[in-house]
Amino acid sequence: MLVNLILTICLSGQAEQCREETLTFESRGDLHQCMFLAPMEVARWSGEHPQFNVVRWRCVFPGEGKTL
Repeated sequence: MLVNLILTICLSGQAEQCREETLTFESRGDLHQCMFLAPMEVARWSGEHPQFNVVRWRCVFPGEGKTL
């Protein structure tokens, strides 16, 4: 099952320069499983994009409004 992990990211040192970034990955469960796996995905993304700070994240199913 695919899950979108939506990150709210800001430029380092510029908290007013924020946007959302969507990562899609395979989850073996529900949105709770996504939240369990999210820190690893956030850490990986952050390591590849050091100019940004992740300020929050949420999980949603693609095409649905359900959020966790």
